[in-house]
Amino acid sequence: MASLGQLIARKTSLAGRRVDAGRISSTTRRGTTVNESSRTTVNVAIVGAGPYGLSMAAHLRQQGIEHRIFGRPMDSWLAHMPKGMLLKSDGFASNIYDPHGEFTLSRFCAERDTTYADVGVPVSLETFAAYGLAFRQRMVPELEDKCVTSLSRNGRGFRLELEDGETLTARRVVLAVGITHFEYMPSSLAGLPPALLSHSFHHHNLEGFKGRTVVVLGGGSSAIDLAGLLRDEGAEVVLVARRQLNFHSRALTNERTWWERLRHPHSGLGPGLRTRFYADAPALFRHLPRQVRLEIVRRSLGPAGGWFSKEKVVGRVPLMLGTRVEAAEVRHDKACLQLSGADGTRQEITADHVIAATGYKVDMTRLPFLSAELCSSLKCPGGAPELSSTFESSAPGLHLVGIAAANSFGPVMRFAFGAGFAARTVSSTLARAAARTLATAAVRSVAATAD
Repeated sequence: MASLGQLIARKTSLAGRRVDAGRISSTTRRGTTVNESSRTTVNVAIVGAGPYGLSMAAHLRQQGIEHRIFGRPMDSWLAHMPKGMLLKSDGFASNIYDPHGEFTLSRFCAERDTTYADVGVPVSLETFAAYGLAFRQRMVPELEDKCVTSLSRNGRGFRLELEDGETLTARRVVLAVGITHFEYMPSSLAGLPPALLSHSFHHHNLEGFKGRTVVVLGGGSSAIDLAGLLRDEGAEVVLVARRQLNFHSRALTNERTWWERLRHPHSGLGPGLRTRFYADAPALFRHLPRQVRLEIVRRSLGPAGGWFSKEKVVGRVPLMLGTRVEAAEVRHDKACLQLSGADGTRQEITADHVIAATGYKVDMTRLPFLSAELCSSLKCPGGAPELSSTFESSAPGLHLVGIAAANSFGPVMRFAFGAGFAARTVSSTLARAAARTLATAAVRSVAATAD
């Protein structure tokens, strides 16, 4: 007669096979795609389909963890960043992550015969977006191109409502919403209506600005890229920034001495010892005192353009640097900005339109689908939620990755490079949780049989 331990092991093994079978069924059987949307209860729901959401789904799929993923694939990149933009991150740091590193940007470019280099060759927005869509097709075919309209508590799990009216229950939820809903607009611009004022997040096609006067506010890569691209489209552009413009240095592709490599090591976020720490040790970063973490995230890797963008702006676009906007109003159907310089001088500037390329600030109350009760249960020092070592929030079962995790895991979470660490960490955690659940279920089943 089999021992109790053998029975438990047998039950757990069979349960594990059922999980794996569920994973396989999410792709195809004999060429026929299985309809996953019929499931009303799921282990994990992923909200968001950018680099973080896609990486998470690819890892859960490999682990055999039942899940569903919702969102417009690569939406921020396809619809909310300007055509012609180049990524600041090097090629080797611009991957979306599957568990075995099988489908890298390098491989995608080789298959498409697209110019690529690990460093020194900028990655275009169009190439990266196409890579993301190809990654979705190859690694995350189960993605459901629909949005979540409501997320709330449901007993021990969560209740999700989708835009097509479907409702489902998930034991755990991973929010990978990226920068969506978090655009920051300075209060000094409150006097302008939407017809005259917009955030950079809302501009992909810039052709409509040809022949118009545009003021771009900001000194980071978004502002610098927009100013240069608007100039290329034939707009009359002025760039207004509170500080002098900074540009990243071009990565060195030639051989360096061991001392140079030691002092300025390469990383997924750029050169330097501190940057290397932020890029490669997010788990250690989380153990820093909270105020230290918040200050590092606020100050590190600040506004700067890519090395390639300098020639697009300097000498081509009028620059008003060391200047801040004090107030804004409508005057003769145009936007009128009152500006003050660092030396106290004041002046006005008018334009047909103002684009605030003023970045993003995480504020969980701005997620329209998040219930008030769930939102109020989140501890959010510094605006972003405080997370455990497994990216879990103070609401048990709710994990957040991407920019919302930056205050806990550091600046790397603001970049695609951080998606690999996040996906590995969360998927391993959920795999262990699933194994414990299966073992518990097996024990209960054996106990019931014994009775």
